[in-house]
Amino acid sequence: MNKPKLVVVGNGMAGVRTLEELRKIAPDLYDITVIGAEPHPNYNRIMLSPVLAGEMTIQDIILNDFDWYRRNGIRLMTGQKIVKIDREARTVQAADGLAISYDRLLLATGSTPFILPVPGSTLPGVHAYRDIADADAMIEAAARYRHAVVIGGGLLGLEAANGLAQRGMTVTVVHLGEWIMERQLDRPAATMLQRALEAKGMKFRLAAHTAELVQGESGRVCAVTLKSGEVLPAELVVMAAGIRPNTALAESAGIQCQRGIVVSDSLQTSDPDIYAVGECANHRGVAYGLVAPLFEQAEVLARQLASDGAAAYQGSVTSTKLKVTGIDVFSAGNFMGGDGCEDIVLSDPSGGVYKRVVIQDDRIVGAVTYGDTADGAWYFQMIKAGEKVAAIRQHLLFGPPHAAADGSHCPATL
Repeated sequence: MNKPKLVVVGNGMAGVRTLEELRKIAPDLYDITVIGAEPHPNYNRIMLSPVLAGEMTIQDIILNDFDWYRRNGIRLMTGQKIVKIDREARTVQAADGLAISYDRLLLATGSTPFILPVPGSTLPGVHAYRDIADADAMIEAAARYRHAVVIGGGLLGLEAANGLAQRGMTVTVVHLGEWIMERQLDRPAATMLQRALEAKGMKFRLAAHTAELVQGESGRVCAVTLKSGEVLPAELVVMAAGIRPNTALAESAGIQCQRGIVVSDSLQTSDPDIYAVGECANHRGVAYGLVAPLFEQAEVLARQLASDGAAAYQGSVTSTKLKVTGIDVFSAGNFMGGDGCEDIVLSDPSGGVYKRVVIQDDRIVGAVTYGDTADGAWYFQMIKAGEKVAAIRQHLLFGPPHAAADGSHCPATL
């Protein structure tokens, strides 16, 4: 019997994780083809920062090498961009005209970097920071030039800035927000992180708007002009101002999209033969950019593809545990607080430790920590469990051992 054809567009972490899960439960069910735009096998995009910093090589971050696809009977097509889906004929078409038929199609197209629409954004020396080619270009520039500007003070921007600084460049981070990493940290934690990064030589311009990228005599970018009028020298500019779900292929095929490819709890799109997973997907109005939710989607989708109709993705409660340039930070839930919330805070700037637990109606609803993240998973479990914490309130900043030491009930103890 001919096996049904499963075609995966996108060779990133979410799509390939789906195949890994599928191989566990139904290894011989499909004839599988994976099509990736990059010339590489599946790699850990999160680990591009250590590559940029010179701490790892590209080979170190490969998750599934070419031999893995061969061993598992998966046809891998690299360096191929899919430009069209013909839903009636059930084919996808590559840029070179090649048509590949499918019975079920999985869109794992990820996201695309947001490039600020300012004058000079297309100049040589201006790069996004999204894939191996971007990292290679930045490494090459760091070997030749002195000044870099990173636009965006989120995690990706800070990692890029750190990597370039470690390669000897003078780096300035330009950030629109009032503090760095505002999606993961409150202002006190962010201030501590900024001071630590400044001690490493990085410079910051906060609440700053980029007006123009200036072209030098060589034709390459040579400076960044801010709306304040300040001019920052820059032979390399890294755009790390955010990402957008990559929906162009799905939209062109008439598949429903709204800030992502809209999917049901079964990860199906508006076409029941087409699925979407990962950063490109919008589930119940949310497009996730963190690894844990994407892997949870992959597990459900694998079961769906294996005809487990009971498998359903209900959404994810997210937490963020990161190592930013060697410094541990954690956040989860509503760590900013607000009306009806109260904070329990431990702040030791000299010791490099900060903890904030946000409580509402005698339940933890959010937490953020800097420097000491050992209790992050405990806080996260209590947020998800929704248990009352009055009995251990005075111990919350000191972790499960202290909470249990006096015999008090310790909810969600790990």
